[in-house]
Parts: sequence; structure tokens; C-alpha cells
Amino acid sequence: MTILVTAFEPFQGETVNATMEALALLPDAIGGHTLVKRILPVVFGQAIREIGTLVDQLQPGAVICLGQSTGRADITPERVAINLSDARIPDNAGNQPRDLPIRPGGPAAYFSTLPVREMTEAMRAAGVPASLSNTAGTFVCNHLMYGLLDHLSRTGRNIPAGFIHLPATPAQAAERPSPSMSPETAAKGLAAAINALTLK
Repeated sequence: MTILVTAFEPFQGETVNATMEALALLPDAIGGHTLVKRILPVVFGQAIREIGTLVDQLQPGAVICLGQSTGRADITPERVAINLSDARIPDNAGNQPRDLPIRPGGPAAYFSTLPVREMTEAMRAAGVPASLSNTAGTFVCNHLMYGLLDHLSRTGRNIPAGFIHLPATPAQAAERPSPSMSPETAAKGLAAAINALTLK
């Protein structure tokens, strides 16, 4: 099976993104399954178009999108994405949608189809702080998760897919004080989560 794993580029004036750092440390295969790694833009609309293209081209057996959530102390698989874009800050193209649906007329929400409970427990068993989250926010992370699940639903693909948030890195936290997690620990947790996915 091919597992597509995406990270985000830096945003809000930073030069790194915790997801890029962790993604680079993941192996190319876990449990005999190939990981395909890609970086997505922190841009409303474009992120959804690019994930749709990747899914159509690669035909993966599972998709895991990663996002950075500065302020969180642990890795948090997301349970649900809502049909709302409401940006507190501009994206990397200067877009700042407020109170807008991601897809007008689309479902109010999509639940992750990843085994989020098992993945969370696997990360904890590996000694990595992890917990389930019931909010992916209303910025590009939630936007991407909703767009991914909407694309899979509309194209009739029944595969595990969803979103996982990572804390900021220690270097980022030094500039903007917040909880943090080293890229090495984040990658260890993600590897355990992906292994749990492949065992389902």
C-alpha cells in the first residue's frame, strides 16, 4: 500500500514548519508500506486543489495530512473537519476568508476515516505525548482536511484519510514561547501512528 503523507510549508513569517521537520525524518516505508511525502502550500483553495491532484495521480491506500498547531503540547489526530473557513491571520497568499463555507452546499462536517483512537494509543505506547482533538480550527488545516475528505467522498474512494496536528519545534518556541516537541519525537510518534494504521 502507498500512504500519502503531507506537510505544510512555513507560514506567518516563519522559516520552518514543524510538519516539514518531522516529515523529513520519517522513513520511506513503514510496515512494508511505501510513504510518499509531499509539501503543500498554506493557501486557501490551492491546498485543496493540490491534495486532490495528488490523490488522483498516486491512488494511495491512505492519506495523512500534517499541520502545525502552535500552543499544543502533544500530537493530536483530528476527529472532524467543519465546512467553514474563518482565518484569524492571512494565508501565504494574503487570503483571509471570514465566515465562509469551504464548499457551499457541502456537508456541515466530515469525520476522519483514520483509526484515530488506535493511532493515539500507539503514540502513547511509544512514549510520545498524544491526544485526540475535536477541533482542527478554521484555518488552512481544517480547510485541507475538509477538502481532502470531500474529494474522497465525491470521487467514491473509501480509504483511511485525515489530519494530525503537531506542536511547534523547540526552535520555534524559543522565538514565540509555547509548548514544543522535537522533530525526532514527533517523527517517532507519527511512525507509531502510521504503523497502527497499517495494522487495521
